[in-house]
Amino acid sequence: MRTAQRQCSTYVVSLTPFDTQGALDVDAFRAHLRRMADAGVGVYVGGSGSGEGYALSRDEMQTVYRVAVEELRGRVPVRAMGVEPRTAQELVDLAALAYSCEVEVLQIYSMDVGHGIKPTADELECYFRDVLAATDLPVVLSTHFAAGYVVPLEVLERLVDGFDHIVGINCTSPDIPYVVSVIERFADRIEVHVGAPEQGLLCLMLGGHGFLSSEGNLVSRLCAAVVAHYEAGEHELMESAFATLARLHAHGSRFWGLGGITGIKAALRQLGLPGGFTRPPRLPPGRLGEAALSELLADLDVESWVR
Repeated sequence: MRTAQRQCSTYVVSLTPFDTQGALDVDAFRAHLRRMADAGVGVYVGGSGSGEGYALSRDEMQTVYRVAVEELRGRVPVRAMGVEPRTAQELVDLAALAYSCEVEVLQIYSMDVGHGIKPTADELECYFRDVLAATDLPVVLSTHFAAGYVVPLEVLERLVDGFDHIVGINCTSPDIPYVVSVIERFADRIEVHVGAPEQGLLCLMLGGHGFLSSEGNLVSRLCAAVVAHYEAGEHELMESAFATLARLHAHGSRFWGLGGITGIKAALRQLGLPGGFTRPPRLPPGRLGEAALSELLADLDVESWVR
């Protein structure tokens, strides 16, 4: 059985900057990635949520991957995401693109077969096997409740047993018993990260490897501090950093979607940092949302974590 050397870490699911006309803003993207590298966080690019991956053409996705590799390789881990596919072939094609751009690792999302239909466990395993057999690129499996389901533990077990180039699992679910089971079953063999920052300490304390977040686009140094203080045994500093991150996630998500990329990009603009705009039909928060955002940033002293 494989064993994984435990190295705690945090990843940001990077935004993709657009200009005011909706065009990909490569200069802003480069500047944003340099902020992430300076903070020492790993980076996933082109994701369907924070990365607005569904709004990207194939050529734009290639540019996103290429620029990320140019800016990040040798400094912090650089990984590709992409979006939930309809078919295995879509992900096979994405894997080939990521490989050609020399991305280090590819996350494989679960299928979204459309019309609210959930694939059976057998169909899901068939999909993953088809993708895994078609690429030699190291991969991380995603099990994410936003797909409308999570990947059954038994399916994950058979896949990890059968494919040595699976290097991790990203688990995002409000179902704590499921999250705990994923960590307990796999964290001694491959990386396990949770996709909810409020579960970050739970993951670390159970032997997992850390967490992913959208908030890292804004407070990458804060996310890195949570993990660094944990590893150093600096409990008071860890608790303080984690409390700030948890409040940012909870209040932002509850009131006007800071956990979504619209609010995070607006926050970056308020702070004079690169992040750009969303691509229509996604819209800025509006005047009231901007005011509430400004108040929260001040209350949590967010600026002290981004300078």
